[in-house]
Amino acid sequence: MYQKFQATQIFTGTELLEDQLVLITQKDGTIEALVGIEDAGDEVQNFEGILTPGLINAHCHLELSHMKGMIPAHTGLQEFVKQIVALRKVDATAIAHAIDYAENEMFENGIVAVGDISNTTDTLAQKEKQKLAYYNFIEIYDLDPTRAPEKMKAGKEIQTQFQAKGLRASVVPHAPYSCTFALWKLLVQNFESHTITLHNQETHDENEFFENKTGSFLGMYERTKVALDYFHATGLSSVQSILPFFKNANTGILVHNSFTSIEDIKAVQKNMPNNYWCLCPNANQYIEQTMPPIELLRSQHANIIIGTDSYASNWSLNILDELKTIQQHHPSIPLVEMLQWATINGANALQMSETLGSFEKGKKPGVVLIEGVDASGILTIKAKSKRLI
Repeated sequence: MYQKFQATQIFTGTELLEDQLVLITQKDGTIEALVGIEDAGDEVQNFEGILTPGLINAHCHLELSHMKGMIPAHTGLQEFVKQIVALRKVDATAIAHAIDYAENEMFENGIVAVGDISNTTDTLAQKEKQKLAYYNFIEIYDLDPTRAPEKMKAGKEIQTQFQAKGLRASVVPHAPYSCTFALWKLLVQNFESHTITLHNQETHDENEFFENKTGSFLGMYERTKVALDYFHATGLSSVQSILPFFKNANTGILVHNSFTSIEDIKAVQKNMPNNYWCLCPNANQYIEQTMPPIELLRSQHANIIIGTDSYASNWSLNILDELKTIQQHHPSIPLVEMLQWATINGANALQMSETLGSFEKGKKPGVVLIEGVDASGILTIKAKSKRLI
């Protein structure tokens, strides 16, 4: 029993086809073939729009879903982080319901896989249902170098709980400014064949702290009663300061990158050809009212992927909404290129390309319909994505 889909256009994961083609899948969604309409036979479903493989959300914080609408927009990163810490402790039932709601939104919008940050096991019960595929990033941080061993031990304990349920998981650093070099040294020993993700350069102050040990980050550490005697300015940006550690990852994902320079990009590209640059433009707008340096990344042929961040810092968990925001600021970027970021690139970054990311025989990538694209390839305000399989 086969399912057959025809649409105005079909995006395969790498190219956008406009010929009269039909996508044929097995009943369970496994790709069988892409054939001409004359060879497709009967019972072909016809749609207006673009058929695409399922979308990949390369960066999310599902466990923060209960914070939707709680943190005002445009607070700036430091106030945002402060609010996150304050709002974490709520009723466990409320957290579980919010996680279920958020995952369902992603499912309905055509997301098939998520790179998800986990500081706790709050999402474990939901992920066991395997409604979506997850790469679980067990995130650790600490600003006291003497506590590095216990933080690493705690992260590995959570990792073990996810892996015991058959879920992929790696222990990862939160950000350059929240992990001591002592903690980095322990993390590197556990990179192995994993994908490792890192929040990167969300604010100018992050670079200033590493370059000169000055700026507003000093006040943040003072409020948390962290002694910075151990830290010495590197004279380099934050990402270049930790690159000697991060480059050891089998696959890397740098997230946000709002204040990444051309020199930073070149340094990472030289040392880490296996790195992906994750853009979460709506979260950047929500927190700092910034946009990542997309044209700089494109000029260096960087591997770009797309994330939503969390409900604490976004109005939706919808990859198409992220592409709309990018297109509003950069209307010349071809839609086919952005769809690659949201499908095959994301699948490669999460090491899921054997099954996801493209319409190739034997894969089971999901089938999504994108509606509301005008003749010039621009996503209209009403453009939406919905899952067909």
